[in-house]
Amino acid sequence: MTMGPSNALVTADWLFDHHQRSDVVILDATWTLPAQERDPEDEFKAGHLPGAQYFDIDTIADHETSLPHMLPSDDVFEGFARRFGISDETHVVIYDSNQLMASARVWWTFRVFGHDKVSVLDGGKWAWLKALYPVESGAFKRRPEGTFKSQRQDHLVVQRDELLRTVRAAGSQLVDARPKDRFEGRVPEPRPGLRSGHIPGSRTLFFKALFEKETPTLLPATSLETVFLSAGVDPLKPIIATCGSGVTAAVIALGLYQLGHERVAIYDGSWSEWGREEALPIATGAAS
Repeated sequence: MTMGPSNALVTADWLFDHHQRSDVVILDATWTLPAQERDPEDEFKAGHLPGAQYFDIDTIADHETSLPHMLPSDDVFEGFARRFGISDETHVVIYDSNQLMASARVWWTFRVFGHDKVSVLDGGKWAWLKALYPVESGAFKRRPEGTFKSQRQDHLVVQRDELLRTVRAAGSQLVDARPKDRFEGRVPEPRPGLRSGHIPGSRTLFFKALFEKETPTLLPATSLETVFLSAGVDPLKPIIATCGSGVTAAVIALGLYQLGHERVAIYDGSWSEWGREEALPIATGAAS
């Protein structure tokens, strides 16, 4: 059923062997939910991979909307990428210390802006520490400015109106990465003012189902395929991933990329947008 393997992952061993190369830029994209009561930037300063720089998805975002961490404009992203020392030939490697949530989101973001030479550290900071590789502390050091040029790939992003047309036409498969109880509307949403439930026609697949047991390491391709098929998702057909705010949906996209499905789109507003707009249809209960 797979489309042929792709690989967006690097191992801790590979990164240790390559982290000092001038054409490799490492970004710590750790992001946490308010309920976790963590400060990712303080954690970065306390200990990060050598040479890493901190990428904040709430800072590098569209600040003209009330929706959380929406994609920034081409100019804004291009400016930040250059300040990180990134050029078109740079291999960007992203990691985090929270279930690959934001590293997958940043991986997808780079692809949206036309940079395909981007990878996620499989297992994130956990894998690096498990291998007993060194970390450094303090604020990150700026690299020489890069020459990155944005080339936006609109097919990787879905906006509300386009998704509404898809729902009405029963088009692309929708895969919701939130926990099942939120998908079914049995518990309140963590963000205030949002209805409970899911976008009609969606399938539920909690993003953590894509990991090895008790580790933030992505399952091998054969196991990933089984997980998707068991959730009623056909990896060979068009797919749009959604979640609470467009973050964990990127883990779905990353998993499908590993199966060779490189054109998975993400609904950027996700439930933060859909759930607050009363005019948009919702469903509750199990996936139909």
